[in-house]
Amino acid sequence: MSPEPRPGRRVAVTSPRTAAARRPRYPATREIDEQTRLGEVYMRSFLRTQFRLALFVCSVLACVVGGLPLLFLLIPKLRSVDLLGVPLPWAVLGGLIYPAFVFGAWLYVRQAERNERHFAELVERR
Repeated sequence: MSPEPRPGRRVAVTSPRTAAARRPRYPATREIDEQTRLGEVYMRSFLRTQFRLALFVCSVLACVVGGLPLLFLLIPKLRSVDLLGVPLPWAVLGGLIYPAFVFGAWLYVRQAERNERHFAELVERR
């Protein structure tokens, strides 16, 4: 018979299975590198996220650029306005549309890098 522990004294409780072999845990980067099914799921999810972002930025820019002729068609007075001696439609389409493209590209790069950081954190956490 074993002696009873005194009150307030700590007792270590162990399992007989502590020496059992544990299944090795592979990092997610290895899953991706070895192109396992789980790695494919990770990559498909990441690519889908990036594709949605590209689709969003392109559709917003297409709506802005495609909407300008419609705007000038619906409001004929805008066609006769001059901006520094240049008709407004020409000024907008010839010069002011490029900053919108640059802003769209900047937004895309910023969000794509954010998606990459989130993906890297997810892979490292696993």
